Amino acid sequence: MSGAGEIGGPRPEHPVALVTGASGGLGQDLAVELDALGCRVAVHYNSSEAQAEAVASKLQNDSMVVGGDVASWEAVTELYKRIRDRLGPVDVLVNNGAIRRDGLMAMQSPEDWKQVIDTNLLGTFHTCRVAVPHMLRRRWGRIINIVSPSGLIATAGQTAYSASKAGVIGLTRTLAAECGRRGVTVNALSPGFMVTAMTRDLPAHVMDNIRDKSPIPRFGTTEEVARGIGFFIDSDYMTGQVVSIDGGVSIT
Repeated sequence: MSGAGEIGGPRPEHPVALVTGASGGLGQDLAVELDALGCRVAVHYNSSEAQAEAVASKLQNDSMVVGGDVASWEAVTELYKRIRDRLGPVDVLVNNGAIRRDGLMAMQSPEDWKQVIDTNLLGTFHTCRVAVPHMLRRRWGRIINIVSPSGLIATAGQTAYSASKAGVIGLTRTLAAECGRRGVTVNALSPGFMVTAMTRDLPAHVMDNIRDKSPIPRFGTTEEVARGIGFFIDSDYMTGQVVSIDGGVSIT
């Protein structure tokens, strides 16, 4: 029987972590948690540089702020080069950046639908594609893709968002199959409903319905979801999985 660590290489003492969409909400607390775990964090933003700088100011270890649209391959390759030159190649990738453009498909514009897919799904491909080669060479890496119960269960008005997150789940599982023999794990974290900038504009009756359907009938906090990130980093033997920290909403 093979023992732990025989397939992969050693974990870096201070891994370089990239958190996309880290300028607010869950991303902010993911960056803080990774910093507490000893990572040197690249705090990514698309449009909120001041917020990203505020997040970086909370970190104790060496860190940096990087901007760019993850839907653009050119932007992602450029921001990765900046991280590599400043902190080193990325060892831990957390794909948290995402957008929502909700609406019934019969009335939704093709442009809105495409933008969600481009950011949430294609953006995840871009960041994984740029980071994976180094992880494979080093024989150690962690990719954690933030998904959603909407990728697992039907939510009317979210065909674009649901399709993007379901696509990320499929990407996660297949990439895990490609990378496991070289010590690189790829998993997905599915948070429950949290009150963030992305969800704050939902109608009150929708929020009440989500809360009331949950076996734990309250909204989660970004801090308690972010605390789960250490589990993914520490586990050498888990890959291709979707771990839900959602109050049980995905089982209803």
